[in-house]
Amino acid sequence: MKKLFGFCFLLFFTISCERDDICPETTMTTPRLSVAFYDINIQDEDTAKNVGKCRIQGVGNDAPLSGYEGSSAKNSVLLPLKTTTDNPDGITYTTQYSIIKGYNYNDNDTPDDTSDDIVTGNEDIITITYTTEQQYVSRACGYRTVFNNVRISVENDSNNWIRLTQAVTDNLTIQNELSVHYKIYH
Repeated sequence: MKKLFGFCFLLFFTISCERDDICPETTMTTPRLSVAFYDINIQDEDTAKNVGKCRIQGVGNDAPLSGYEGSSAKNSVLLPLKTTTDNPDGITYTTQYSIIKGYNYNDNDTPDDTSDDIVTGNEDIITITYTTEQQYVSRACGYRTVFNNVRISVENDSNNWIRLTQAVTDNLTIQNELSVHYKIYH
Protein backbone atom coordinates (compact mmCIF):
# COMPACT_ATOMS: atom_id res chain seq x y z
CA MET A 1 0.00 0.00 0.00
CA LYS A 2 2.85 2.38 0.87
CA LYS A 3 4.51 1.65 -2.46
CA LEU A 4 1.28 2.38 -4.34
CA PHE A 5 0.82 5.65 -2.45
CA GLY A 6 4.44 6.66 -3.13
CA PHE A 7 4.09 5.79 -6.82
CA CYS A 8 0.83 7.79 -7.12
CA PHE A 9 2.42 10.76 -5.36
CA LEU A 10 5.46 10.67 -7.67
CA LEU A 11 3.24 10.31 -10.75
CA PHE A 12 1.04 13.26 -9.68
CA PHE A 13 4.10 15.45 -8.98
CA THR A 14 5.64 14.63 -12.36
CA ILE A 15 2.42 15.28 -14.28
CA SER A 16 1.76 18.59 -12.50
CA CYS A 17 5.01 20.11 -13.82
CA GLU A 18 4.39 21.85 -17.12
CA ARG A 19 6.82 22.42 -19.92
CA ASP A 20 6.32 26.20 -19.70
CA ASP A 21 7.74 26.45 -16.17
CA ILE A 22 10.82 28.02 -17.78
CA CYS A 23 10.39 31.13 -19.90
CA PRO A 24 12.08 30.55 -23.29
CA GLU A 25 14.65 33.14 -24.33
CA THR A 26 12.80 33.59 -27.63
CA THR A 27 9.68 34.91 -25.85
CA MET A 28 9.00 38.61 -26.38
CA THR A 29 9.28 40.38 -23.04
CA THR A 30 9.29 44.10 -22.26
CA PRO A 31 10.69 45.82 -25.37
CA ARG A 32 13.15 48.68 -25.56
CA LEU A 33 12.64 51.83 -27.65
CA SER A 34 14.35 51.41 -31.04
CA VAL A 35 15.81 54.68 -32.35
CA ALA A 36 17.68 55.17 -35.62
CA PHE A 37 19.73 58.21 -36.63
CA TYR A 38 19.32 59.86 -40.05
CA ASP A 39 20.78 62.75 -42.05
CA ILE A 40 18.71 65.94 -41.62
CA ASN A 41 19.64 66.97 -45.18
CA ILE A 42 18.15 63.80 -46.75
CA GLN A 43 14.87 63.26 -44.88
CA ASP A 44 13.17 61.35 -47.69
CA GLU A 45 15.74 58.51 -47.65
CA ASP A 46 15.82 55.67 -45.14
CA THR A 47 19.59 55.47 -44.97
CA ALA A 48 20.86 55.61 -41.41
CA LYS A 49 23.64 58.06 -40.54
CA ASN A 50 26.23 57.31 -37.85
CA VAL A 51 26.61 59.40 -34.71
CA GLY A 52 30.36 59.44 -34.10
CA LYS A 53 31.62 58.32 -30.66
CA CYS A 54 28.07 58.02 -29.31
CA ARG A 55 27.71 57.86 -25.52
CA ILE A 56 24.31 57.35 -23.89
CA GLN A 57 23.51 57.46 -20.21
CA GLY A 58 20.43 58.06 -18.12
CA VAL A 59 20.09 61.57 -16.75
CA GLY A 60 21.30 61.45 -13.16
CA ASN A 61 23.41 58.33 -13.77
CA ASP A 62 27.20 58.35 -14.04
CA ALA A 63 27.55 55.09 -15.96
CA PRO A 64 26.66 54.78 -19.64
CA LEU A 65 24.28 52.16 -21.02
CA SER A 66 26.09 48.95 -21.89
CA GLY A 67 27.31 49.11 -25.48
CA TYR A 68 27.04 52.91 -25.65
CA GLU A 69 30.22 54.00 -23.82
CA GLY A 70 31.30 56.50 -26.48
CA SER A 71 34.03 54.45 -28.09
CA SER A 72 32.30 53.86 -31.43
CA ALA A 73 29.83 55.31 -33.91
CA LYS A 74 26.18 54.19 -33.80
CA ASN A 75 23.41 54.50 -36.37
CA SER A 76 20.73 52.94 -34.16
CA VAL A 77 20.20 52.35 -30.45
CA LEU A 78 17.88 50.41 -28.14
CA LEU A 79 16.81 52.41 -25.08
CA PRO A 80 15.18 50.78 -22.05
CA LEU A 81 12.22 52.70 -20.63
CA LYS A 82 11.43 52.99 -16.92
CA THR A 83 8.36 51.16 -15.64
CA THR A 84 8.71 51.57 -11.88
CA THR A 85 9.36 55.27 -11.37
CA ASP A 86 7.11 57.61 -9.46
CA ASN A 87 4.86 59.43 -11.86
CA PRO A 88 2.89 62.40 -10.51
CA ASP A 89 -0.35 61.77 -12.40
CA GLY A 90 -0.22 57.99 -12.02
CA ILE A 91 -0.55 57.54 -15.79
CA THR A 92 2.34 59.11 -17.70
CA TYR A 93 5.92 57.92 -17.29
CA THR A 94 9.10 59.79 -18.19
CA THR A 95 12.62 58.56 -19.00
CA GLN A 96 15.49 60.93 -19.82
CA TYR A 97 18.75 60.18 -21.60
CA SER A 98 21.89 62.15 -22.29
CA ILE A 99 23.15 61.38 -25.80
CA ILE A 100 26.65 62.69 -26.46
CA LYS A 101 27.96 63.00 -30.01
CA GLY A 102 31.77 63.04 -30.34
CA TYR A 103 32.38 61.86 -26.78
CA ASN A 104 35.97 62.17 -25.58
CA TYR A 105 37.44 61.59 -22.13
CA ASN A 106 40.87 62.85 -21.05
CA ASP A 107 42.21 62.05 -17.57
CA ASN A 108 45.27 64.35 -18.07
CA ASP A 109 47.60 61.43 -17.31
CA THR A 110 46.35 61.34 -13.71
CA PRO A 111 44.02 58.34 -13.57
CA ASP A 112 43.73 58.49 -9.75
CA ASP A 113 42.71 62.17 -9.69
CA THR A 114 39.30 62.79 -11.22
CA SER A 115 39.27 66.50 -10.34
CA ASP A 116 41.26 67.40 -13.48
CA ASP A 117 39.43 65.10 -15.92
CA ILE A 118 38.02 66.64 -19.08
CA VAL A 119 34.96 65.32 -20.93
CA THR A 120 34.14 66.82 -24.31
CA GLY A 121 31.42 66.25 -26.88
CA ASN A 122 28.04 67.69 -27.81
CA GLU A 123 25.42 66.55 -25.28
CA ASP A 124 21.70 66.62 -26.02
CA ILE A 125 19.08 65.58 -23.45
CA ILE A 126 16.03 63.71 -24.73
CA THR A 127 12.87 63.20 -22.69
CA ILE A 128 10.66 60.24 -23.51
CA THR A 129 7.06 60.28 -22.24
CA TYR A 130 4.65 57.35 -22.46
CA THR A 131 1.94 55.33 -20.77
CA THR A 132 2.24 51.66 -19.94
CA GLU A 133 0.05 48.59 -20.25
CA GLN A 134 0.69 45.19 -18.67
CA GLN A 135 0.20 42.13 -20.91
CA TYR A 136 0.14 38.56 -19.67
CA VAL A 137 2.68 36.37 -21.51
CA SER A 138 2.54 32.99 -19.74
CA ARG A 139 2.80 31.41 -16.32
CA ALA A 140 6.56 31.02 -16.67
CA CYS A 141 7.24 34.45 -18.19
CA GLY A 142 4.69 36.44 -16.21
CA TYR A 143 3.78 39.88 -17.53
CA ARG A 144 5.50 42.23 -19.92
CA THR A 145 5.08 45.98 -20.30
CA VAL A 146 3.90 47.55 -23.55
CA PHE A 147 4.47 51.28 -24.07
CA ASN A 148 1.75 53.49 -25.57
CA ASN A 149 1.64 57.09 -26.84
CA VAL A 150 5.43 57.35 -26.89
CA ARG A 151 6.82 60.82 -27.52
CA ILE A 152 10.40 62.15 -27.61
CA SER A 153 11.34 65.77 -27.04
CA VAL A 154 14.79 67.37 -27.09
CA GLU A 155 15.86 69.86 -24.45
CA ASN A 156 16.87 73.07 -26.19
CA ASP A 157 20.40 74.33 -25.65
CA SER A 158 22.66 76.66 -27.61
CA ASN A 159 24.19 73.83 -29.66
CA ASN A 160 21.70 71.00 -30.34
CA TRP A 161 23.04 68.37 -32.73
CA ILE A 162 19.63 66.64 -32.76
CA ARG A 163 17.55 68.67 -35.19
CA LEU A 164 14.32 66.66 -35.45
CA THR A 165 12.62 63.66 -33.81
CA GLN A 166 9.90 61.80 -35.68
CA ALA A 167 7.75 58.83 -34.65
CA VAL A 168 7.35 56.17 -37.31
CA THR A 169 3.58 56.05 -36.60
CA ASP A 170 1.10 58.32 -34.80
CA ASN A 171 0.12 57.31 -31.24
CA LEU A 172 3.15 55.05 -31.24
CA THR A 173 2.84 51.72 -29.38
CA ILE A 174 5.97 49.70 -28.66
CA GLN A 175 5.31 45.97 -28.52
CA ASN A 176 8.64 44.64 -29.86
CA GLU A 177 12.17 45.68 -30.87
CA LEU A 178 12.03 44.30 -34.40
CA SER A 179 11.56 47.63 -36.18
CA VAL A 180 12.52 51.28 -35.69
CA HIS A 181 10.08 53.24 -33.51
CA TYR A 182 11.63 56.71 -33.72
CA LYS A 183 13.86 58.55 -36.16
CA ILE A 184 16.31 61.17 -34.95
CA TYR A 185 17.67 63.50 -37.63
CA HIS A 186 21.02 65.22 -37.18
